Amino acid sequence: MKNEIRAYNNILELVGNTPLVKLNRIAENLTGNFYAKVEAFNPGHSSKDRIAIHIIEQAERAGLLSEGSTVIETTSGNTGFSIAMASIIKGYDCILAVSSKSSPDKIDMLRSMGAKVYVCPAHVSADDPRSYYEVAKRLHKETKGSIYINQYFNKLNMEAHYKSTGPEIWEQTGGQITHLIACSGTGGTISGTARFLKEQNPNIKVIGVDAFGSVLKKYHETGKLDANEIYPYRIEGLGKNLIPGATDFSAIDEFIKVTDAESAHTAREISKTEGIFVGYTSGAVMQAIKQLDELNTFNKDSNVVCIFPDHGSRYMSKIYSDQWMEDQGFLNNNTVEETQEIQYIK
Repeated sequence: MKNEIRAYNNILELVGNTPLVKLNRIAENLTGNFYAKVEAFNPGHSSKDRIAIHIIEQAERAGLLSEGSTVIETTSGNTGFSIAMASIIKGYDCILAVSSKSSPDKIDMLRSMGAKVYVCPAHVSADDPRSYYEVAKRLHKETKGSIYINQYFNKLNMEAHYKSTGPEIWEQTGGQITHLIACSGTGGTISGTARFLKEQNPNIKVIGVDAFGSVLKKYHETGKLDANEIYPYRIEGLGKNLIPGATDFSAIDEFIKVTDAESAHTAREISKTEGIFVGYTSGAVMQAIKQLDELNTFNKDSNVVCIFPDHGSRYMSKIYSDQWMEDQGFLNNNTVEETQEIQYIK
């Protein structure tokens, strides 16, 4: 009798069921127990695989997609990669409107996956015709047989995490999670995950991470969008200059803001202390945890789960580049880091 061949039918079957990893060295001086949901274990190396597959398959069920159709989306990079990956397997064309704030690494990866890429200026208002929101809308109107994913206002974004990320975390923690800390950009990850977890235990505290230059924290507190809060910042995939319809603010208890510089340094620290090569927003969420610890948010029995959204390989030209860090003013006498020099053998 022949042994059975054990193989996945395609790469999309690997999406989800990412590991929960205890954080040790970086959390050794913090109060509580800290765990990271490492989303880089998805085949597209980010949490965005979950929404790409879910939204595209829902569109297929609704008869909106057939072979040869075109999928269009706005992206800071990760969602675009996930959509491009899914489009390859399913036989769709892919057009992406990308923020100029996205790292060159991300943009090159999108092109390598066969997507047609439009790079749009980052620091313009959302309703500016050059913004990646408006460019994607225009391309959708101009492209026959296309769908526009529209992750910022698509409720299926939340649903994807309600059906997958939330249940996974609940099962992995044996229902013992006390806090969820996650970055908020489109808001789908934190909102969908929080909704599920709070249905299991309403006492779970959900804290969103926001950027300085973003409007989310103040909107959560006041219900008003304050345009004076908006100014350029560097972190990709965190915060917004508009209010995403994919965010359920009622599922989030509070927000905390982090700086570009501290988030970049903390991402590097995670890589060097935990051996987990993380992206910029993972640094942001860990930096938020440090700040929350200083505010005595946790106790010794706290079981804190944070979401590390993506992989560090997408930021080689940014936070893992000493030159980029220096150009941003992030490296100075007070932030000297141990870096190994490259030795060339002649």
